[in-house]
Amino acid sequence: MRCRAQRFRIIGRAAVVKLARVTWTAAFLAAAPAMAAEVSMPVKAPWQPPVVQPYDWTGLYVGAHLGYAGGRSNWSTPPDLASSLDLDQSSDIFNGAGSYFGGLQIGYDYMLPNRVVLGAQLDTSFPGFPRNNISLGGESIFSTPDIGLASYRENVLHFGTLRGRVGYAPANWLVYGTGGFAWTYNQLTLTQLADDTTDSPFLWRLGWVAGLGVEYAFAPNWSANVEYLFTKYGNSSVLFPNAGLQFTSDFSLQQVRAGLNYRFGGGGTNVTGGPTGLPTPELDLVNFHGQTTFVWQGYPAIRSPYAGLFSLPGSGLGRETFDATLFAGIRLWQGAELWISPEIDQGFGFANTHGVAGFPTGESYKLGSSYPYVRMHRGFLRQTINLGGEIEKVDADIGQFADTRTANHVVLTIGKFAIVDIFDTNKYANSPKTDFLNWSLINAGTFDYAGDGWGYTYGAAAEWYQGSWTLRAGAFDLSASPAGGDAPNGGVLDPTFQQYALVAEIEKRYELWGQPGKLKVTGFLNRGRAGRYQDAITLAQITGEPADIIAVRRYASRPGVSMNLEQQISDTVGVFARAGWADPNVEPWDFTDIDRTVSGGVSINGKNWGRPDDTVGIAGVVNNISGVHQAFFNAGGLGILIGDGQLPNPGLEKIFETYYSYALSPDMRVSFDYQFIANPAYNRDRGPVNTFAARFHAQF
Repeated sequence: MRCRAQRFRIIGRAAVVKLARVTWTAAFLAAAPAMAAEVSMPVKAPWQPPVVQPYDWTGLYVGAHLGYAGGRSNWSTPPDLASSLDLDQSSDIFNGAGSYFGGLQIGYDYMLPNRVVLGAQLDTSFPGFPRNNISLGGESIFSTPDIGLASYRENVLHFGTLRGRVGYAPANWLVYGTGGFAWTYNQLTLTQLADDTTDSPFLWRLGWVAGLGVEYAFAPNWSANVEYLFTKYGNSSVLFPNAGLQFTSDFSLQQVRAGLNYRFGGGGTNVTGGPTGLPTPELDLVNFHGQTTFVWQGYPAIRSPYAGLFSLPGSGLGRETFDATLFAGIRLWQGAELWISPEIDQGFGFANTHGVAGFPTGESYKLGSSYPYVRMHRGFLRQTINLGGEIEKVDADIGQFADTRTANHVVLTIGKFAIVDIFDTNKYANSPKTDFLNWSLINAGTFDYAGDGWGYTYGAAAEWYQGSWTLRAGAFDLSASPAGGDAPNGGVLDPTFQQYALVAEIEKRYELWGQPGKLKVTGFLNRGRAGRYQDAITLAQITGEPADIIAVRRYASRPGVSMNLEQQISDTVGVFARAGWADPNVEPWDFTDIDRTVSGGVSINGKNWGRPDDTVGIAGVVNNISGVHQAFFNAGGLGILIGDGQLPNPGLEKIFETYYSYALSPDMRVSFDYQFIANPAYNRDRGPVNTFAARFHAQF
């Protein structure tokens, strides 16, 4: 009975609770309308995607372009001689030949409410480096009774347009027509082949341009376009006084070009003023950076009792160089990046980059031009493979994507690039654009790395990062012949890869007194047709002629090794040192005439005087060559950069350099540089040389 009574009490209590719940629910439902009438409760609207305006094309833009051109020039000269020039030059990636060009543009677009776009653009273009005095142009061979066999050439030095464009812009696409005014500045050359008598007048040609294009805005401030242009310049007449002939000719070009523009403003925003309606991927899929560097360098008159073909002029000299580079990269798949790096170059080094083994500026190449020209210096694929370890963050920079990677990883690079992009790098002495200028300070003077006349080559490299160690190795194409090709248009790579260079490097990272440091050992082996100095000296003794290294070349090897140290002393001071050796019996291929070298210096940033982005650099280098190498120069031999015709009093080439880099902004700086060079080209009879330089560098 007690259990049964307890059971009923439990059931009764449950019924009461259930009844209370029903009563409270009914009361709430009955009172809800009245409560709603007295209290206004906020109601959250359902989520709606932001309303995005279509892309707005209005605004100023600046950019760069690359293209390929062809065309014809029809010419005639009295009484009845006539022909034409085919302006399309065949392409060769190993010597840089071809009718390609590159340039810069600036323009402004205005979009009407109906999405019709009106715009104007000014652009200028520069052909590739002229091979055989032609980059974008042609040549005719003809004969007349008065002058015999002759060559007539016309070569484009630079050209440009000022044109309007009208188009329609559905969303972030723009389809347009364009036309306007065109000009070209050409050099005409008439050479009488019997005695090489030459006339080389310059000619401005004026004409018109018309074409079609399409442009795509792929990011809030970036757009890319492709266009076809036809330019017609009409007839012009030029008199060649030495030949006594007047040529009348026309000139027309057809161009296909691709451009990249950075747009200020525009892009369209959503109704809340938020981000642009264009897709902005979270992943860094494309990377665009650029830089420009201008260097002027000069030296006053030096002691010069005699001079040879490759000597610094004793009267003093001043020279300037300029370059502008675009670094464009795109991600292909996980860890894979494709990069291209077109560059506009102009200028010369002293004496066409001759006269000092440790040449005073790394901004000058072995080949130069008074007029700007375009080169595709880099084009390569890079693959990073993670192997484990701590996650490292990599910031976006020139030639580098923002990314994460593991501490242990492998990097594979294949294509065209500079070997010193990867090997023999140093935090404090590596870039003539920002730190030291001298060739034998920015790299080990004995590192005879393969490269064309500008220092770039084709090949492949692998880097293995494991803990505090890195191993690097690579195989690369050598020049077709040592000393940059032994000709004014030399520096051509060997398209067969029968001549090659092998490079290996081991790096150890460490801490000393709590500060980071690196030690690298780099070795190379060049294999190809090269001469031995003793063979050239022996031949000169037999013939009585100056030593000729070209005459004694045969397949040979030239090895070398160097050490590279960088050590941070504090957050404001760092030091570096290098030492190197290369086979002293065989001529170098592609870098410079140094068999032994030792260098060192210090880099100090301006934090202690309130200028943390400024830098002071102080360094010295001692270069030397072997006894047989000295004897070769004394016998009248010529090297890559030096050759005074004789060398009776050889000595160490000793160089001191200091610079101050003043930051105008984090990405823009001006530098002042001084170098003292004792015994230039190992010659105690000449010099010393005091060089002074001013440098401007900007990047984005």
